[in-house]
This record gives sequence, C-alpha cells and structure tokens, in this order.
Amino acid sequence: MDQVPGSPQGPQDAQSLPTCYRHPDRETGISCTRCERSICPECMISASVGFQCPECVRSGSGTGHSPTASQPRTLAGGTLTEDPRLVTKILLGLNLALFLVQLSIGDRFTDSFDLIGRALVPGLGLEGVAEGQWYRLVTAMFLHGSVIHIAFNMLSLWWIGGPLEAALGRARYIALYAISGLAGSALTYLLAEPNQPSLGASGAIFGLFGATAILMRRLNYDMRPVIALLVINLIFTFGWSNIAWEAHIGGLVGGVVIGYAMVHAPRGRRALVQYGVCALVLVAVVVMTLIRTGQLT
Repeated sequence: MDQVPGSPQGPQDAQSLPTCYRHPDRETGISCTRCERSICPECMISASVGFQCPECVRSGSGTGHSPTASQPRTLAGGTLTEDPRLVTKILLGLNLALFLVQLSIGDRFTDSFDLIGRALVPGLGLEGVAEGQWYRLVTAMFLHGSVIHIAFNMLSLWWIGGPLEAALGRARYIALYAISGLAGSALTYLLAEPNQPSLGASGAIFGLFGATAILMRRLNYDMRPVIALLVINLIFTFGWSNIAWEAHIGGLVGGVVIGYAMVHAPRGRRALVQYGVCALVLVAVVVMTLIRTGQLT
C-alpha cells in the first residue's frame, strides 16, 4: 500500500506564507510578476520572466500583446485548460471501472491481465509477458487486489496528480504517468520471480511522487516534507510483504528523470528535450523487457 499524501508547502518562515488569491486554502511563495498577487502552482503560467496569473495572461497585460497573440502556458509549457484535473479524473474513473469489472467477473479476468513473467495459470494455460503478452505491462497498471489497495492508490492519485497535471499540462502529465507506470512494470518483470503476479497503479503513482519532488525543488519549496514522505513510503515498500518494490522503484526513478526534464528543459527547445527524455525512458523499458524475455524463453 503506497499512500503518498501531502501537498507542496512553502519555505519555512517565522510566519505563515501568503495564500493564493484564487485558492485561499493554499499557501504559496510565488507571486505574479505583473500584478504581484500570490499564486499557487495550479494558477501560475510560465512567462518570459517568472510566472503570471491567469487574469494577467488573458488580458495580455503581461506581454504587451492582445489576448489572442499567444496561448497561455503552464510551468512546463503545456496548454492552460479550464479543467486542470480532467486527466486525473479520467484515470480515477478508469481504475475504478476496471476494479468493478474485476469484482464482477472474478479471478479469471484478473489472471488474464495482471503482470506475470511466465507461469502456468489454472484455466488459462501458459501465460505471461514472455509468452508474447506484452500488453500485461500496461493492463496491470489499472488493476488492483483489494478495496484498500485501490483506495490508497486513488487517494494518492487525486492528492498528487491534480496539482501536477495543472503544472505540467495534459499531454506531459499523460506521458509522465504512462511511462512511469511502464518503467515500474518493466523493472518488476526484469527482477521479480516469473511466476509471481503483480498489479496496481503504484509504479505510475510513485512516478508522480518523484516528479512532484522535482517540481517542489524547482519552485524552491521546503523539501523536508517530501523527503519525509518518500522515506515513509520506502519503509512501507520494503517492510511489508506482498508489495512489488520493483514497481515502486522503477516508477520513482522514471518519474524523477521525466519530471526533471519537464520542469528544467530550456525554453527554446523545451518540447524536444521533454519528449526526448520520455523516449529514452521508453527505450530503457523496451530493453529491460527484451532482456528478461530472452532469459525466460
């Protein structure tokens, strides 16, 4: 169970930080470079210098151009949208829907789509990624073993995913989630026993957790809370039985690497660097999968 609650906190100070003018419940140390109002990561939009609030961007006051001259962008260069949590909501719905399918159909459905290297599955025969069922690397990311399992994962997805989606933009957020999950699946396939089934969104969520840490560092937030959460989650990862630590570590590493590229890529070639790093992590996923397949066949 890899619950990773929490939200970014501002730098430690003798007094509390100002709150976002659009979200009064969120403390922040960032302000709009144009109007100087405090803004949280969900509201900040990358500008030529610093960040601006949505109102200044819409009015064109920060750029000297008309509102239609340039499209508002997120911190990572993504397009600003009216619902910054839409993808997170879709992911939540997809995970919950498939869990209901698992409950209604039973083990046969789960055994057909969970992550397993190579094993003789009762009623299905010889199954696994090594048998050419590479889709299991993906489908296992959306299955869960119990109500508690999916509850922890979906709470973590909502707490972490929403603010991160707002900061990155939809396309970059989807890439981060999907590739981090695949990195976790690939490392599990590479290192776990071939007949040991694995399932859950943990790899993808640990990827979001790693990217959140990078984002907090980029915004000069106090890193101690996120470090403490990471240590606690790693203790659970290695201290509890029946937890696929490989998925957690693979997803975390993938999330840190991709997250760093997302928030630190130079503006002039931002998309090239961001998606280039995503492609490199995907190459690593394919290499790990090919190596393990060669060992098992």
